Amino acid sequence: MTRHTPARTMRIGAALLTAALLSSTALTAQAETPPNMLVIAQRIDDIKTMDPAESFEFTGADISRNVYESLVDFDPMDLDSGFQPALAESWEVSEDGTQITFTMADGHVFASGNPVTAKDAEFSLRRAVMLNKTPSFILTQFGFTPDNVEETIVAPDEKTLVLKLDKAYAVSFVLNCLAATIGGIVDMETVMANEVDGDMGNAWLRDNTAGSGPYKLASWKPDESYTLDLNPEYAGDAPAMKRVIVQHIQESATQRLQLERGDVDIARNLSPEDVAGLEGVDSVKVVDELRGRLMYWSANQKNEILSNPQVIEAMKYATDYTGMQDSFLKGQYITHQSFLPATFMGAIDDTPYSFDIEKAKGLLDEAGYGDGFDITINVRDAQERIDIGQSLQNTWGQIGINVEMIVGTGAQTLDTYRAREHDIYLGAWGPDYPDPNTNAGTFAYNPDNSDEAGATGLLAWRNAWELPEMSEETLAAVVEQDSAKRAAMYEELQREHMEVSPFGMMFQQIEQNAMQSGVEHFVAGGATTAVSYWVVTK
Repeated sequence: MTRHTPARTMRIGAALLTAALLSSTALTAQAETPPNMLVIAQRIDDIKTMDPAESFEFTGADISRNVYESLVDFDPMDLDSGFQPALAESWEVSEDGTQITFTMADGHVFASGNPVTAKDAEFSLRRAVMLNKTPSFILTQFGFTPDNVEETIVAPDEKTLVLKLDKAYAVSFVLNCLAATIGGIVDMETVMANEVDGDMGNAWLRDNTAGSGPYKLASWKPDESYTLDLNPEYAGDAPAMKRVIVQHIQESATQRLQLERGDVDIARNLSPEDVAGLEGVDSVKVVDELRGRLMYWSANQKNEILSNPQVIEAMKYATDYTGMQDSFLKGQYITHQSFLPATFMGAIDDTPYSFDIEKAKGLLDEAGYGDGFDITINVRDAQERIDIGQSLQNTWGQIGINVEMIVGTGAQTLDTYRAREHDIYLGAWGPDYPDPNTNAGTFAYNPDNSDEAGATGLLAWRNAWELPEMSEETLAAVVEQDSAKRAAMYEELQREHMEVSPFGMMFQQIEQNAMQSGVEHFVAGGATTAVSYWVVTK
């Protein structure tokens, strides 16, 4: 959705601003940015590395998508069409489904001038498995290990790459994972020329890039800014924006001020209040884009009271979804009650739970807790989450549940959650890769519920929820080759999950990006990928 407001802009000469921007990352007040330069205000303090084999943060994904190409990718102008050929022009699957053979496309060149070959793809995927950094599970779930990659990820020649899987998975599952950040193909020659102590270039790629995408990294100042310059070797159409500068601006009000003055083209982290405050501002529009992040609460099944299904159902009915959506979350979250974000394969839009205090009281009474009980809820110190926590505290209190809210840093709250020491956890979850298993495999899968399993990446485990049958259903979905049948399996899995799980799924994020009205085709990535700067015009 795009909302236009009337226009007002203050301008200075483009040449003057260009000089200022090129000499410093500080932005000049009362300016209009040059026509071939995109300037963005955004919180970017989560960047840790530019290495696609290690990067696992939101902003890092933004950079990687614009710097690296992968075997398959998403068309930013048609995200709903799913993965498309990219560095690989085609692929074939063996009869038994355990081997995928990719044929590399011609004409792709790294920023160094080296041609992209299957040997680079072999090196990049092997390297990601061998480095064994946080996102490596996206590849190792197919049976790749540091010990077997020389036999399972093989480029017999410069045009051909063969992946040998440990079993026959849905091809869509494998290709979706290869479209994730970790699937970015790096320039083997350049990276290995910068290897230190056998790190396969990991230290160097922290603040350098070696890709074949539309842009290359020009500079990165942690907690301050990053700059991308056009990659002259890029095989696709030349982007209109020759340079992209992203400034770290923490405060929403400051981002809004920079936008109103014309200092930046786009402000990406505005609060609902600041979005509303742009009404009547000249030459500014707000573009709403549905993203994949979900807001939910979950109940630890080690708590005897919370392991009662009627208690959980009562709490779901005592949640004021519409009230929150239409007040402090207005415009930035929409009610969503299933574990797959809208636009994912198999996503559903069922909303069986509505705010019904009388129904909730009746369920609590039937469960034997008509007199209520005491619980705690762990909440990260972020305003939207505190607001949601206070709403739950209020509405659950109306059915006799006395809620103590424990507010902590993100690290503190996650430590408690991962240790399974919470009663109720309130948090957000975003997809790790653009396939339905990314959420099914954590919300509806828990093969070992023992404390010793330590499966902190699985949300079902974190909540001590034992679900053997649903875990088997989740495993069955990743090997189903028929896409329509696979989608139907996820639909059924979600409906079962909504009815019996200790998860209260509440909202899906709508990202509101405010920008100068002349900016077109800014795509933040939808629910499946990251931002695409190369299609932006203004």
